[in-house]
Amino acid sequence: MATPSMEDYLERIYKLIDEKGYARVSDIAEGLEVHPSSVTKMIQKLDKDNYLIYEKYRGLVLTSKGQKVGKRLVDRHQLLEEFLTLIGVSEDTIYKDVEGIEHHLSWDSITCIETLLEYFKRDITRIDELARLRKELEES
Repeated sequence: MATPSMEDYLERIYKLIDEKGYARVSDIAEGLEVHPSSVTKMIQKLDKDNYLIYEKYRGLVLTSKGQKVGKRLVDRHQLLEEFLTLIGVSEDTIYKDVEGIEHHLSWDSITCIETLLEYFKRDITRIDELARLRKELEES
């Protein structure tokens, strides 16, 4: 079972590999705002737990387990951003809020949020109605 910290690393590594085709220690450190030595320690732990294969000075490759978990974490993050956008959370705070809650929600809760988003997407008038209700509440 991955810890929240491991999840942050796996999510970042997955995104880097998806975007660039590779993930370097320096890129991971920059993205997570940590020291490269911290990245190296975590990469070694992720290697030990079979999320990735790491060879010093050669780089890293996600295992199938690491790819599966990484994709799931990226999808979770995007889903929560979409949900917070839908309910009217300010764009300025969405990323920070997602980072604050993503590790504290169960996968069951994530599935329920996904179902709710799908409900709203199936009929655009539902989204309009939600926006109308939100505005009405703000004015009262």
